[in-house]
Amino acid sequence: MTNQDLSKLSSFHTKNLRKIARIFWPQRISNEELEHCQQESIEKILVERRWKWIGHVLRKSQNAIPRVAVQWKPEGRRKRGRPKTTWRRTAEAEVATMGQSWGTLRTLAQDRKKWKDFVAALVAHGKKGSE
Repeated sequence: MTNQDLSKLSSFHTKNLRKIARIFWPQRISNEELEHCQQESIEKILVERRWKWIGHVLRKSQNAIPRVAVQWKPEGRRKRGRPKTTWRRTAEAEVATMGQSWGTLRTLAQDRKKWKDFVAALVAHGKKGSE
């Protein structure tokens, strides 16, 4: 997910929070005051759901379709220019910034309790620009 996509989602999220709180045009309220609704930021929600799904996929058998799809690398030459920001590249970049390998994450994901604690710590720490 690109920063532009994240910005669009964040603005959509705050716009809908304002609708729920019934704050319309003549009224003004800052984003800091809007945080009193105690809603998590959309970035944190996305990071948490991404890593929960990664754990789900890593617990599957080696031949399961979702796991094969995540590990699949296309062969041949790619097009010119910058590679597109894909879900896989985003996840690999996060793994690299954490200093982890897919092997250690695979063993960690087998224990659901440890994986849940890992995801909670990851979200609380604020990876990928989350506060």
